[in-house]
Amino acid sequence: MKRTILGSTFAATLLAASPALVADSYDNPSHTDYAQVVDVTPITQQIRVDTPRRECWQESAPVHHSTGYQTYTPQIVGAVLGAAVGRQFGRGRGQDAATVAGAVLGGSIGRDIKHRRYSPPQYSTGVVERCRTVHDAHTEERVVGYRVRYDYQGRVYTTRTHNDPGDRIQVRVHVTPITS
Repeated sequence: MKRTILGSTFAATLLAASPALVADSYDNPSHTDYAQVVDVTPITQQIRVDTPRRECWQESAPVHHSTGYQTYTPQIVGAVLGAAVGRQFGRGRGQDAATVAGAVLGGSIGRDIKHRRYSPPQYSTGVVERCRTVHDAHTEERVVGYRVRYDYQGRVYTTRTHNDPGDRIQVRVHVTPITS
């Protein structure tokens, strides 16, 4: 029976003190409410904007015209004839060296003859298109935030927000007792 009375007394004491315990359990009791927006002013900033665009023009330039036909016949004929002539000189290993030297010399002479006989590549003037990227720069005024004035319980406050809050703004109300 003592136990029941003691338990009941503790429970009654706890229930009577529960509002005080709840209030004391928070270091900073606060809640949210809504305030009436009085004025909203956009905050703007000048920002430089670069816009790339492609700019093209036509100009005269040399154009290479190739015959598209290249022959190595003069070098080959020169190498064969040079090898045949070189083979006539020397004996043994000397004859082999003279053959190689005759082939190289004959190939070189054939190349020189070819370059004298065939005309060099032809060039003419043609029209070509040239392009580059250029940047057009201009400044724009952009909204970077809002200065908001609002009324909460007869007092006017000011804050800065990223978005326009509309007719009302949510506020956090913090209650702190004044102790003497």
